[in-house]
Amino acid sequence: MTLGGIDLNLLISLKVLLEEGNVTRAGQRLELSQPAMSASLARLRRRFDDELLVRAGRDYELTPLAKDLLPEVQHAVRLLSRALRLEDQFDPTTSERTFRLSMSDYAISVVHEPLLRLIESTAPGVRLEIEGLGVDIRSSEKVLVDFDALIAPLGFGFPGASRPLWRDRMVLMASYDHPRLHEGGLTLEALAEVPHAVAGFGPGILTPADRVFGELGITRHVALQVHGFLPLPFVIAGTEMVAVVPERLARTHVREGGPVVIVEPPFDEVVLAEGYWFGRDRMSDPAHRWLFARFDELAEGLVEEPAGDLATT
Repeated sequence: MTLGGIDLNLLISLKVLLEEGNVTRAGQRLELSQPAMSASLARLRRRFDDELLVRAGRDYELTPLAKDLLPEVQHAVRLLSRALRLEDQFDPTTSERTFRLSMSDYAISVVHEPLLRLIESTAPGVRLEIEGLGVDIRSSEKVLVDFDALIAPLGFGFPGASRPLWRDRMVLMASYDHPRLHEGGLTLEALAEVPHAVAGFGPGILTPADRVFGELGITRHVALQVHGFLPLPFVIAGTEMVAVVPERLARTHVREGGPVVIVEPPFDEVVLAEGYWFGRDRMSDPAHRWLFARFDELAEGLVEEPAGDLATT
């Protein structure tokens, strides 16, 4: 179908190409081959006498004209979709689409199993491609274009929309035979004196542990810093270091007679709130609406707090 000499299918290709900023991902979203998508881009370049997408390292970036076109094209497609039902369709039962997600190692440990179960039950051909949160994640202008969604702590300050997924209490971990443990606990005085292993997430990013120790006026003796929470239970085993870790993660490492224990913190409860982030324009795509509905379903299943009492010495 054409309108004013413009192929309306080409208009949808333009919308998706500009939203994804990548020929391959645009083709996956429209379920078209890369040659077909490249041919559409070539036609669009001739139509607008502009490159629209230009190489930037291994990826593409939008030209100034393309950036100006994007909101206009999205609006035009929304209007046409209502009138002519042209919006790109998504059938989860037959789709082989790949969604790109970015999240921390801790988040992967929490969501990978229930999220895959939710997706496989209704969309057996859909695949996930997961990358870690890079140290420059907050400064990247393209992060919500490069990824279909991020899973990260709420309050990170990304420019897109966010919805909650789960909350986790922060607890202390230590070796089972730590010399400063007294009746299964550590005092604030001990925390100020013992060495700490800490999680780092890049310049300027404060963890809940950073905030609580700052409020307590305690300057930790940081003996070791690792990227993310996941390595912390491993690196403190057999040492005098302690670490502040999300409870869901800590519980996966504690077993009777094991090398580490969970210790009740000697400070008020500190909560880590995780959510998912996405570009607001993603809601115009039925596939993204389906994906985000699965995230909301996932959140309902993660409401329950970790069960049982804390394991101590």
